[in-house]
Order: sequence, then structure tokens, then C-alpha cells
Amino acid sequence: MNIPQELRYSKDHEWVRVEGDVATVGITDFAQSELGDIVFVEVETEDETLDVDAVFGTIEAVKTVSDMFMPIAGTVMELNAELEDNPALINEDPYGAGWVVKIKLQGEPNMGHLLTAEAYAAEVG
Repeated sequence: MNIPQELRYSKDHEWVRVEGDVATVGITDFAQSELGDIVFVEVETEDETLDVDAVFGTIEAVKTVSDMFMPIAGTVMELNAELEDNPALINEDPYGAGWVVKIKLQGEPNMGHLLTAEAYAAEVG
């Protein structure tokens, strides 16, 4: 299982990469493997400001539909348009081409509740 060291993780299996005042968010390799073949991603929260743990979208796999939760507060500023035609990018490259949204942060991000790669690895066993 791939758990990049430079990212932070939520207990709901989202990952976060912060670069300046923008955070890129996706679901983890563990989550995509548990879901199986991803067939649809829906995010209807573009331009909305959301708090930590707010639902920002859903992800549909062959076997189930799951909510995606905001790991960090901010405004959803960009959706990964590639996922509309090819949601399997999340299965193929969850930390790269399969990112889901970009969040505009407001002020200094509070990341104290997020897990390091080591802590997330322990969480998922």
C-alpha cells in the first residue's frame, strides 16, 4: 500500500497536500483499493466554503457509494475535470492524476487533526 510521506491524512481516508494557500485533496490508495473499481465521482460544492468533516462530494464504485469529507477547511475552488470522463484515474494514480479537488485555504491551515504517513499506516494496519 502506497502512503506518501509528504502528505497528511484524515481518518476518513482523504489525503491533503498543502502548497502555499492551496490544498489538493484526494482519497488514499487504501480507500480506492477498498472501494474497488471507481465508476463515478460527484462534487457539487465548487465555490462553497466548507468546514473540516463537511461532505464535499461522493464517489461511486461498482459495489458502493461513499461520501468524501473535507480534511481541511476552505473554499472548493477547482474540481479535477479529468475524473468526469475517467474516474478510474483514482484507482490508477490516487496521489497524482486522481486528485479530486483543490481548496483555497483561509489563513494558516489547521492541520493538527490530520495524520502523518506513519500514523495513517498504523490506522489502516
